[in-house]
Amino acid sequence: MATKESSSSASAAGDTKIKRILTHGGKYAHYNVYGNLFEVSSKYVPPIRPIGRGAYGIVCAAVNSDTHEQVAIKKIGNAFDNIIDAKRTLREIKLLRHMDHPN
Repeated sequence: MATKESSSSASAAGDTKIKRILTHGGKYAHYNVYGNLFEVSSKYVPPIRPIGRGAYGIVCAAVNSDTHEQVAIKKIGNAFDNIIDAKRTLREIKLLRHMDHPN
């Protein structure tokens, strides 16, 4: 698997670089945010920047290159390790699918 690196501005303060590593023939990109690996479709272009973190995961902002919309990407660690967390994750996904909010 060949990878290609690039970097993007990423922190809320703007002083940290988050490297973009293209994988799977450029179809996906890896980002390391707060020590957590994000693997997202390469259609989400830099800059990717962290916008928050909480008990369930980390949220980053990115731009969809197809629609030019700013999106939030949430990574939930071990979402399916236990039934309660799995149900909460599924509930959140179902709710978010019905939302279209400018923030």
